[in-house]
Amino acid sequence: MAAIWAVLISCAALASQPVSELRKAILMVYYGTSDDSKATLSTGAQRPKKKTAMPDSVMLDQVTVVGKSKTQQLREGAYSVNAIDVKSMVNALSSLNSIVDRTAGVKIREEGGVGSDFDLSINGMSGNAVRYFLDGVPLDTKGSNVTLANLPVNMIDHIEIYKGVGPTWLSSDALGGAVNIVTNRKKNNYLDASYGIGSFHTHKADLSGQYIMKNGLVIRPSFGLSYSKNNYMMKNVEVWDEESRTYVERDRRRFHDDYFSLLGQIEVGVTDKWWADAFFITASYNKVKKDVQTGQIQTKVVGMAERESDAWSLSAQYQKRSFLLENLNANLSLSHTWDNTLTTDTAYRKYDWEGAYIISSRNEITGRARSMRHYKRPLTIARADLSYHLTDEHQLNLSYALNRTGNNRWDDVDQTFTPANDVLAKHIIGLAYNQSLLQGRMHNTLFVKDYVNHLNIRQTDIQSVTGSDDVRGSSTKNSLGYGLGTRFQIAEPVALKASFEHSVRLPLARELLGNGTTIYANVTLQPEKSDNVNLGLFGTWRPTDDHTLSYELNGFLRFVDNYIQPQVSEKEGMMQYVNEPAVHIKGVEGELRYDWRQRLQLVANMSWQDARDRQRYKNDGKPSVTFNNHVPNRPWLFASAEAHYSLRDLFQHGDRLVLGLDYQWVHWFFLSWEGYGALDTKARIPEKNVVGAQLTYSWHNDRYNLSLDCENLFDATVYDNYKLQKPGCSLFAKFRLNLK
Repeated sequence: MAAIWAVLISCAALASQPVSELRKAILMVYYGTSDDSKATLSTGAQRPKKKTAMPDSVMLDQVTVVGKSKTQQLREGAYSVNAIDVKSMVNALSSLNSIVDRTAGVKIREEGGVGSDFDLSINGMSGNAVRYFLDGVPLDTKGSNVTLANLPVNMIDHIEIYKGVGPTWLSSDALGGAVNIVTNRKKNNYLDASYGIGSFHTHKADLSGQYIMKNGLVIRPSFGLSYSKNNYMMKNVEVWDEESRTYVERDRRRFHDDYFSLLGQIEVGVTDKWWADAFFITASYNKVKKDVQTGQIQTKVVGMAERESDAWSLSAQYQKRSFLLENLNANLSLSHTWDNTLTTDTAYRKYDWEGAYIISSRNEITGRARSMRHYKRPLTIARADLSYHLTDEHQLNLSYALNRTGNNRWDDVDQTFTPANDVLAKHIIGLAYNQSLLQGRMHNTLFVKDYVNHLNIRQTDIQSVTGSDDVRGSSTKNSLGYGLGTRFQIAEPVALKASFEHSVRLPLARELLGNGTTIYANVTLQPEKSDNVNLGLFGTWRPTDDHTLSYELNGFLRFVDNYIQPQVSEKEGMMQYVNEPAVHIKGVEGELRYDWRQRLQLVANMSWQDARDRQRYKNDGKPSVTFNNHVPNRPWLFASAEAHYSLRDLFQHGDRLVLGLDYQWVHWFFLSWEGYGALDTKARIPEKNVVGAQLTYSWHNDRYNLSLDCENLFDATVYDNYKLQKPGCSLFAKFRLNLK
């Protein structure tokens, strides 16, 4: 007991000393009567060699406590996963997209500025092959237009990006991977609010907080607002020159690309009760209003069409350790979302980049009759996750998820449009066994999943395009998935991980039924099936207390059948999802992280992904022209690097100045299959080189924070997608108030 009190008193004294003095501190550790066995201390201090009845003191030159953060523990697990600590960079952050896009093996392709549609790929799998979650619950529960781009960043603690193989407790059919956004779960009262203003009339406001009442009731409000005119300059677009009577290339501003997003949420519940560790009722509302500026290519200019949505959500979540049985933990949730979308396309006009138009006989987006298209998509999600600890080293996990989406659609003005009420429902059941061996040096997991997909298709319009005449009616299909993962710690600087999964992905409503504007339905889509293999080497090396070097090297294979691929029609400016019979993807990615005294942080990563068509013959028996071609319209080689340097106590005690610089590079890639046409004349998405810079100043122990972020510092012309130009150089200033 004397030894314990001595350590506690010494630690309290140390806590009151400046950081520079801690490194010279001395802890008095007392030893009672014992055998000649010795305690192991990394400092190499002298220890008593003889029995003694009196406490002896030991002088320690230095005490260094090394712990692992949540994100580091995730990276060192059995799954191939990127873990991003958001709270450490939230001061300068305007959107989650920007930090996710800089991680190894992940690429985000945006169609334009703030609020634009985007496509996220993980190890070559993209689109709806990637699923999004908020605290383990599908992000769709907040509304179909809630994405990484408009979530309030202040409410986020960290992000988990699972590559290929994901844990069963997510209850997901994520063939390519999963993104789980984990929110703050602090134990104290706090208020975190920020406001930012930037180029192109951009405004962002975020708020999150928590208030714990005396009776134990917990209230957690969250709020996020985004607005932008997105009137950035479009470089070298074609406009009509009256003098030369021909089209010439000029710089013109976007003029019909306003974006507005509002997300409000309130959580009310209790924690640490005898009947529940946590029980919360959550209500949320999301509104998005978005002008449509272009089709799937920027040569198709839109000047009047717009899209808006409203989503209300109500959910309940219950968590309990020792649920019914002593070692049984439960996580249960139920939610319902009312999601309504309206796309208005009633102008018979054809615009150009001057903002001028001529009268047309067709609407702007689809080139058909005037339309005010309503989509009402109610979403019900029920989830149950049960975990039973057989021992400290062995655990069973049983999970179930129901996801039911309606698709009630009608049109106010298009008399030729046939209303329909489709239903997509899927059930996913997962069973996993987890074990920890060799005192935690080895972790293994084995799992099996059952996928049940039920469709009830009623739509009949544009049958030659959507295939609705072939699959109308009700159908139910069942598929089985399975896999395993392992991680072995050879030594502190070296560890291995490997995982395999036979996975199934069921098409989503967006792929099957379109979006009512720029995406055609394709109700004949088949589920994707894939064998996913990951093999990784990782570790952390600390040559001295001041230097920390972490590394990770991963290789992966994806053997995909019925690969779902977006196909762009350049003539119509529309897109549709189609199946490619067989696609093989292989790749390698690596990342290095260096830290010096928590002042200098350097991160660099590179990814190579080789996705090829492996169907040798077509259905009619003829050789396929695209056999062994790279899958088009997909980045296959890209890299990023970033550096941050911190200066502390610069102007006053407790302040901090952080300087940051980041760089992204993407190799050019073809829009369409290499086998069609001459390579030198084929359309391609050009190489991307973008540099960004950040400056953040915090004072009063991070209570007040001011940041300035510059994206595309050198005003490069950037494309993520074919003929869809992104913003040039832009500035964003942000003030954040963090009250604890």
